Amino acid sequence: MRIKRDCKKMEQEIHTSFIFSAINILAAEPWPENAALYQQLKEEQILLSDNASSLAVQAFLQMCNLPVRVICRANAEYMSPSGKVPFIHVGNQVVSELGPIVQFVKAKGHSLSDGLDEVQKAEMKAYMELVNNMLLTAELYLQWCDDVTVEEITYPRYGSPYPWPLNRILSYQKQWEVRRKMKAIGWAGKTLEQVLEDVDQCCHALSQRLGTQPYFFNKQPTELDALVFGHLFTILTTQLITDELSEKVKNYSNLTAFCRRIEQQYFEGHEKDSSTTAAHSSKRSLLR
Repeated sequence: MRIKRDCKKMEQEIHTSFIFSAINILAAEPWPENAALYQQLKEEQILLSDNASSLAVQAFLQMCNLPVRVICRANAEYMSPSGKVPFIHVGNQVVSELGPIVQFVKAKGHSLSDGLDEVQKAEMKAYMELVNNMLLTAELYLQWCDDVTVEEITYPRYGSPYPWPLNRILSYQKQWEVRRKMKAIGWAGKTLEQVLEDVDQCCHALSQRLGTQPYFFNKQPTELDALVFGHLFTILTTQLITDELSEKVKNYSNLTAFCRRIEQQYFEGHEKDSSTTAAHSSKRSLLR
């Protein structure tokens, strides 16, 4: 029995050593010029939530000064190792979603939050959870649970690359998946008004935390800033059935100013750089 425990302990130590070795190898490799980010087709297919998530990753990489080429593919969702977009292809590595991408980039020696103390890092993670649990969930609810939006926007866009009846079959499958998630987290019975109120509460909390600072943790952006920008900018610049969702964000002037600031600093003036075209390919810019 003791030999078995010792063998298991040795196996765990070897596994841990392998993980750290892999991270060190990744960190030793420089960021390549041909790094690519994959998402769905921009003009005719991608939905609000995926567009927001993609823009958040692009903003994060831009803040890290890491170039990435945006590649739009109709089947990007099915190419992703997690089934979610965006995902990046860097060297021989494929990583999807902001959280894992932040860790991957950190392993290469690039971090936006190293200057924070442990309390600030915990606070940053809490606000990121708030955004994911409230804004992202609200976007998914609007896309797949609001009947008018589903019929007029979601079905036509989500299934646009595919012929009938495949376009409807894939849309129904995705809708079933999202609605099952909504039921599991207690959102299935909510009305649109209740969802919009949740968005308002989230924006209020973000507005209070931001205050008059340029970024959530004073003068330097973190992954929280990238995440918030991705969602708020996309909400503000995406044409939906009504403006109710964007109006919730517009009620907070410091949040809209925050979005303009990041657009100007990290996207404006870089139109020729394929890594920074996302904000300018939205329905409209925030800049006036």
